[in-house]
Order: sequence, then structure tokens, then C-alpha cells
Amino acid sequence: MKTTLEGLPERVTIYEVGARDGLQNEKTIVPVEVKAEFIGRLADAGLTTIEATSFVHPTWVPQLADAARLLEVLERRPGVRYPVLVPNEKGLDRALDAGVDEIAVFASATETFARRNLNRTVEESLAMFAPVVERARGAGAGVRGYVSMCFGDPWEGDVPLDQVVQVAQRLLDMGCTELSLGDTIGVGTPGQVTALIDALEDHLPRLAVHFHDTYGQALANTLAALRAGVTTVDASAGGLGGCPYADSATGNLATEDLVWMLNGLGIEHGVDLTSLAETSRWMAGRLGRPSPSRVVQALSPKEQQ
Repeated sequence: MKTTLEGLPERVTIYEVGARDGLQNEKTIVPVEVKAEFIGRLADAGLTTIEATSFVHPTWVPQLADAARLLEVLERRPGVRYPVLVPNEKGLDRALDAGVDEIAVFASATETFARRNLNRTVEESLAMFAPVVERARGAGAGVRGYVSMCFGDPWEGDVPLDQVVQVAQRLLDMGCTELSLGDTIGVGTPGQVTALIDALEDHLPRLAVHFHDTYGQALANTLAALRAGVTTVDASAGGLGGCPYADSATGNLATEDLVWMLNGLGIEHGVDLTSLAETSRWMAGRLGRPSPSRVVQALSPKEQQ
């Protein structure tokens, strides 16, 4: 039964990250044909923004070394966005050569994670992204900026709010058309989420949130973000994902769990839950383990549980 609450948006855009952020953390390489079918099934379920892959050097993320090949075989549906992650100008060149019209760059709010993830300081990484964003915008491509470790860092502990806002503002100032605030290790709570979004309220139309469910807070944090005015939420089909450079980062917010909550609140999103859950069960079968999504588990036939 739908029960609406005051102060929530009428519609939410789900930014699906399972094909990139989800699969990049797998121990085994998923065949490119399986990835392409996965993305196609997600589009069939109604998702209109599907982050397809990453043009990061294969030494860093070998699971996504087939990025160019994936985009060759991928059937791109009308009305569906297929952004890709790029780390630098070389990655941008490869993405543009593959016909990509939307990219994402990934910054860190903390020095330790910046060095572990990009082998650079925060300042050096931002300097690296500036020409990427400028060139991408010049080519007519949209640019999303990710900020990792917005609430806590496994090496540095709590992350000061001003530190996150400073990095976020730099990405917006250099031309990012969207900014995703990431709780990379899942330690954030609703009060922290609200405070960060309030600090960036002048940029609300460009803000998105990206939560991991390490401590079971992803849905609570999402609701707090919606109340604060955010209308774009990152999620991963079946709860796939983590971070290869932060061992304490467990799975992303499961898209099915998000859809169940949005359905109950009467918030439009355009995704068919039954089709989506079936897609996640299908992918779980390819990965050889059950989906961690609570909703996928609840909707699964008993013989599959």
C-alpha cells in the first residue's frame, strides 16, 4: 500500500551502477557477453541511466578491461543513458573513441584514499580531472563527479564536513554537470547526510547520493537525502559491489530495495520491480551466489532460497 509523506519528491531518477561499480569488485572476470546482456536486461526493466563500464587502466581494475569491446557489442536503447567512468585524459580519449556521450570522474574527500585509489594527493587528482572535464564538456559530453569518503575513511576516521564541501565545490566549479556524494564504506547516518546536502543546497539540482549498506543505513540515508531535496539516487541491481581499494566497503544500496521503498512512498521512478528482481537473480546465477538484496530474496521462489 502506498503512503506518501510530505516533503518528498514526486519522481526520483535511479542511477544504476551495478554493471560498473558492482562488477568491478568481482574476483572473477565476467564475460563481455554476460555484461552486455545484464545491461540490456536492466534497460528492459525500465532503468534509463546505466553506468556501463570504466576506462581505467586494466592493471587497476582488470574486471573492466573489456570496456571498449563491451560498448561495441552493447545494444544502446533510445532514451537510455550509458555513462562510463574515466580516470584521466587517456581514459577520456578511449571513451570518446567508443562513442560515449557521458562520463564520470572520481575524486576523494580524503588524502589517504586519494593516494590509494589514484596514487595522487587530493589536489593532484583535481588538477588531473580539470582538463578531462573541460575537454569532455567541449565535446558535448555530460560529466558526473564522484566524491568518495564523504562521511568516514577507514584510515582517517570521521571526515570533516568542510573538507567534503571543498572537494565537491571544486568539481562543480570545473564544470561537472552532476555530483554524486558517496558513503564509500557505509558509515554515514541520516543526520550527517542532511548536514552535507544542506551545506551544498545551492547546487541541489545537480546533487546525487551513493550509499553503501555496510551498517544497514543505506535506505535511511536515502530517505534523509530525499527529504533534503535530492532527486537522483545511485543503486546497484542485486546489491552488487564494493570498492577494490577499501576493504571495509561492502555492497551498494540494492536497486530492488530502493524501488520497494519508493513504491511504498508513491514516488515515481519508472522501474518494473518484478523484471528487475529477475535480472538480479539471473546475474546472481552467473556469479554463482545468491543476491544480497533483501527484496530479491523476499521475492525469490522458495526453491531458489
